[in-house]
Amino acid sequence: MYSGRSGSAQGRVSRLHSAAGKELSMSEHRALIAWTRTTDSFGYKDYKREHTWTFKNGAVVQASAAPRYLGSADCIDPEEAFVASVSSCHMLTFLALCARRGIVVDRYTDDAVGTLAPNQNKKLAVTRVVLRPRIEFAPGHTPDEATLKQIHEESHHECFIANSVLTTITVEAPSDAAP
Repeated sequence: MYSGRSGSAQGRVSRLHSAAGKELSMSEHRALIAWTRTTDSFGYKDYKREHTWTFKNGAVVQASAAPRYLGSADCIDPEEAFVASVSSCHMLTFLALCARRGIVVDRYTDDAVGTLAPNQNKKLAVTRVVLRPRIEFAPGHTPDEATLKQIHEESHHECFIANSVLTTITVEAPSDAAP
């Protein structure tokens, strides 16, 4: 298991600066968020929370607040998307590190869980995300436990999303990873 507070990576990615010393961005990522009122009343308990997230490739996600906050259970809520983003980034970084080492991964699944709780400032936040990756390696490519732990630690420290948030992220990688 590896646990670390995000945003604490030790500067492994160097920042780019212009000749004038201004920090340059490496890439830009966009999403179009759209909501339209569909109710007569705009009272807190009346208005609908459903909205869409549209991405550059045309993918549209039906989103809403969590049901606890009067949203639709049929839609993705921002907290679920955040957990998926953390998990997806960790997985993609893990796969890249394995590929660079010649470790062939056949399958990766993660039953990630985020916890919404009061933070240090007594504000609700996703304070913890637990990743539970299950990884199947190609025959003859299963790393030993120490190497697997090291790759997960590197994945956490190199993950762009983990480096962008204050949430505590824990990887509970099973020691019985399928061969």
